[in-house]
Amino acid sequence: MYFVANWKMFGNLKSINTLDKVVKFSKSKEIKKGRLIYCPPYTLITSFFKKFQNCLIDIGAQNCHESDDYGSQTGFINSKMLKSIGANYVILGHSENRKKGETDKLINLKIKSAIKAKLKVIFCIGETLSEKKRGKTRSILSKQIKLGLNKIKKKSNLFIAYEPVWSIGTGKIPKSKDLEQTVEFIKKNFKGKLPKILYGGSVNPKNINDLKKINNLDGFLIGGASQNPKKFIDIVKKTFN
Repeated sequence: MYFVANWKMFGNLKSINTLDKVVKFSKSKEIKKGRLIYCPPYTLITSFFKKFQNCLIDIGAQNCHESDDYGSQTGFINSKMLKSIGANYVILGHSENRKKGETDKLINLKIKSAIKAKLKVIFCIGETLSEKKRGKTRSILSKQIKLGLNKIKKKSNLFIAYEPVWSIGTGKIPKSKDLEQTVEFIKKNFKGKLPKILYGGSVNPKNINDLKKINNLDGFLIGGASQNPKKFIDIVKKTFN
């Protein structure tokens, strides 16, 4: 099971001290077969990499530029640069970035660039509340998968994170039956070896007991709760209890 901590726009150098409990936990038998991945802001990736050098916690980024090479894109960071500072994963297609103008075509270019740089991609898909109410969930997900993964043949380094937009930060999660059916639908969009499927959207210690019962889920993408070491550890522990 994968537990991806998406710190979003949170944290400073002092925040690194809060990770001592997580480092200790990562070395214990309690973690069982869990894989921990932290995706902090760009400013903390190198510091997190150094912090986690002597444990099994991995590092990722929250986005990247679509260009493969260095260039005149002021304020941006590409996949090659991320790889060079210790990142092994990158979150792409998150709804918060789609809302700011990221198109499926742009996300597709970013995924291609990330795979070329040998980063593992956590590709986010999900529908809005309006789309859900209009019964468009499946057509929206199919479109995002088709366009986002256009001409990408190698999917061994790919994770699909289903994040209903209406669930992110709201405390609301899909009904178990609906979520299970959606996960099955996502998998039907792929032939051959399936990518790993994560669920994201208001994952916390209170609802993880319900979420862990969903068949065919390979892990969770955790936002706000991952910023609190105790909550993050509780989520992992409860998943295996």
